[in-house]
Amino acid sequence: MILKKLYNKILELSAKPKTEKILGLVAFTESSFFPIPPDLLLIPMALSRPLKWIRLALITTIFSVLGGLLGYFIGVFLWETIGQYIIEIYHLENKFSKFKENYNSQGALIVFIAGFTPIPYKLITIASGGMNLDLVIFILASTISRGARFFLLTGIIRIFGDAAKLFIDKYFSLLTFVIGFILILLILWIYFW
Repeated sequence: MILKKLYNKILELSAKPKTEKILGLVAFTESSFFPIPPDLLLIPMALSRPLKWIRLALITTIFSVLGGLLGYFIGVFLWETIGQYIIEIYHLENKFSKFKENYNSQGALIVFIAGFTPIPYKLITIASGGMNLDLVIFILASTISRGARFFLLTGIIRIFGDAAKLFIDKYFSLLTFVIGFILILLILWIYFW
């Protein structure tokens, strides 16, 4: 199975220290324009280096928030050119107009929820800038939600360690099916929301 081979290769590469730079880059870019979440690299890295779980979660959190700031400033300064283009690439125009209606009154909560859940975080970062959400509120909500997400994920892997790896190895096909199914549902939910 191709996915299983890819998983094993990522797991092997994840043990190398230089992959921390790649993790930081993925976390940074995902928060403003890149479609792949850092979790896909963070999980195998935490599995291959469970004693480094705090460091890995910290790297991911810091670079995710910094990337979120890039998204925020895209919204502030480049909405008419880049920001709107990114929203259109992901076909999120309708969602964005609905989102705009209640944004300023619910901004901190929206950023927090999006930072912790699979909602496209880049939409929230760009919208936060475009809606001129207070920058301090944006940074605090992003740091708390992204940190909670990544520390919880790596903490679970640290606690369950080898059991988590064995579980993933044993049920890899089922897990990829379930994750794929969830992604399809999420895409449909985003599309029709």
